[in-house]
Order: sequence, then C-alpha cells, then structure tokens
Amino acid sequence: MSTITDQHYIDKILQGDANAFAVLVDRYKDMIFTLSIKMIKNREEAEEVAQDTFIKAYNSLVKFKGDSKFSTWIYKIAYNTCLDRLKKNKKEDNNTSIDEFSAHLIKTMDNALSALEDKERKQTIQNCLNLLPSEENFLLTLFYFEDQSLEEIGKVMNINANNVKVKLFRSRQKLAVILKKQLEPEIIECYERK
Repeated sequence: MSTITDQHYIDKILQGDANAFAVLVDRYKDMIFTLSIKMIKNREEAEEVAQDTFIKAYNSLVKFKGDSKFSTWIYKIAYNTCLDRLKKNKKEDNNTSIDEFSAHLIKTMDNALSALEDKERKQTIQNCLNLLPSEENFLLTLFYFEDQSLEEIGKVMNINANNVKVKLFRSRQKLAVILKKQLEPEIIECYERK
C-alpha cells in the first residue's frame, strides 16, 4: 500500500486547496498532541498548543523548503510552541539528580524491564518519561518512539547533532534513575514471591 507523500498535499495547499491541509493534520495530530502533552503536562494546554502548531504550520507553509522532512519541520514548530507556552506559564520542572547514576544502572534496568510484561513495560516507561523535565521527555520520545535521527532532532531543537547526543545521554541517565526508583519495589516484590 503506497501512501501519497506529504509534499503532494503541501503542493496542493500552496496551489489554493486549503482542504488538503486536513490530511496533514490527520497524519500528525496524534504525534503533535503526544509531544505537546509530554512538554506541557496539562491536557487542555497541550490541545491548545497542538492547535496553535497547526495554525502556525498552515500560515508558514510557504516557508517550508523541503530541506528536511515535513514531520521534522512540524515537530520543530510544536517544540517551539511548547517552549513559548512554558515560558508564558513560568512552570518549574522537576529535576532528577543523576548523582546516583552509574553505567551499570542502565544494564540493571534493561534486565528488570525484561521481567515485566511488554504492555506493562511500555506503560512503566511512559510513566517514567512523564517524570522527566519537558525537554528531556520530548527528546527521548522523538528518538525512541518516533525514530528521529540525531540530525533531525537537532533541527527540531535548534542544536547540533553532537549536542543532541550529549542531551540524549544525560536524559537516558535521568530516566535510568527514575526507572530504578520506580522498579525496585516491583523487583523486590517479584523476588519475594518466588
């Protein structure tokens, strides 16, 4: 099954077919909302940010040059819209200390996660991701769930690929600490049942 490319609909919109934008909205609405809620952490505001993202994308579509994928371009708009909303709200993010992190920790967490059912594992990871600061949650979601490359994430976040790699490493460290705190009671309980 071949799908019509984003560029086809972009061309139609630029030629005056405003209805063609509905296809792009339909393609990206779930991911834009998911990314927004990960950063904003409030459903109503995330919905507003998602709407604002599509309005900005529609109004700026003439500026889309095709240098990157449309998804990268619209994720960048969503990311910047989220940052603007966070600045406006002046919310404080919770920061997790990585003092207790060690290289061994990630390996331990992989082993612990493999003991959980797949669905439980995904839910546990999502819950732990939501405990991270917005930007780190967004970064890990793009990398692991949206399979965006370091370069694409760099374009979205306005940083170079090396900075993305560093931020990704630090975010994974924080996630490992959170996973350890969340999973230790389950692991202990699991061993006590044996």
